[in-house]
Amino acid sequence: MNTSSFIAALAAALSPRAGFVPRGLMFVRADSAMPEVKALVETLQKAFHDFKAEHTKQLEIVKAGLPASDIAAKVTKIDAHVEELQKAIDDANIKIAATQMNAGGKQLRDAQYTEAFNAHVKRGDVNAALNKGADEQGGYLTPVEWDRTITDKLVLISPMRQICRVQSVSKAGFSKLFNMGGTASGWVGETEERKQTGTAQFKPLTFGSGEIYANPAATQQILDDSEIDLQTWLADEVQTEFAKQEGQAFVNGDGANKPCGILRYVKGGVAEKKHPFGEIGIVSSGTAGAISSDAIIDLIYDLPSAFTGNACFAMNRNTQRAVRKLKDGQGNYLWQPSFVVGQPPTLAGYPVTEMPDMPDVAAAATPILFGDFKQSYLIIDRISTRLLRDPYTTKPYVMFYTTKRVGGGLLNPEPMRALKIDGAASKKSEV
Repeated sequence: MNTSSFIAALAAALSPRAGFVPRGLMFVRADSAMPEVKALVETLQKAFHDFKAEHTKQLEIVKAGLPASDIAAKVTKIDAHVEELQKAIDDANIKIAATQMNAGGKQLRDAQYTEAFNAHVKRGDVNAALNKGADEQGGYLTPVEWDRTITDKLVLISPMRQICRVQSVSKAGFSKLFNMGGTASGWVGETEERKQTGTAQFKPLTFGSGEIYANPAATQQILDDSEIDLQTWLADEVQTEFAKQEGQAFVNGDGANKPCGILRYVKGGVAEKKHPFGEIGIVSSGTAGAISSDAIIDLIYDLPSAFTGNACFAMNRNTQRAVRKLKDGQGNYLWQPSFVVGQPPTLAGYPVTEMPDMPDVAAAATPILFGDFKQSYLIIDRISTRLLRDPYTTKPYVMFYTTKRVGGGLLNPEPMRALKIDGAASKKSEV
């Protein structure tokens, strides 16, 4: 089954006649309710089995010193097919989650307020009696349901929003206190004097925010078309740009009018001394320009067991292609594809989150993060998305200047580790 056929099957499976019953945002079994999806999962299982068999043959031919061009081409072809099937399942996860979050497309809205919003977007008319969102700066606060729609779509698109902690704030920034320890204790006899002991010390850390914006445009005739759902249309226009900018900043942002990306806090990064607890520890790959199975095992066991319960890997698709071929000492593949719709693939038993903004495998790069992201990175949302309607600047277009203040930074470096490709002979931790 190719990707196009799967999408058609998915649409049929999600139709009302298919009897699809949502079972949670991140877990939907490919059972009798979705036979087409189950067939895709079975196809993926067979493809991965073929990949393992052919890849093993390739390794044996190479070890024997025989020509391996034909078998290498076959392995590459099967590998590409596995990747296509895995991507199809990933797309299914998003579509199923979106269907469940939208409750079949039915949304509860304040009809009176929605009418006022539509009038404002189309003609700039605002009835003061219905203006629930006006502010002192003259901007127009978007309807609550519209704002929530944008946030929901960002969760599906931005991987960091799926796995990190998100904090809504109503002020310009967000501060948190960190306990640096220092409380002392001691043993005493029944009648001995109790002297004063040491007291804990605290250090604050401020998470700043930057402003992310989009400025889509539309003609007045399009806005007058009653067939268009203006709120949904505008959300779709804005969400792509917001998700793109956020995803890049949460991973690599320099902190200047934007979030400080998580990779900036890795040992050797520009923000390694910014957090009171220090930097994110690194584990060396031990191989120049490549990743070994031993490095993955070292990375897992370098993380304290207290944080492994909710730990996951984060890497881009190119890095996934590299780790997919890794085996343990018994010849078992560390990477396993997803056989359940709604569940990600795993590496050495831990979930893998695809993060396109992570770097590729290269010398001195950190292509893999492993840890509990909810305890490690904080995303800050300034409450409310704001919309300014501008019908004057670029006639005949109406501009919709949409802004949102977003911040982010390291919450705690201890639940996170980074794999560094540095060509060192050893694979010891540097924390």
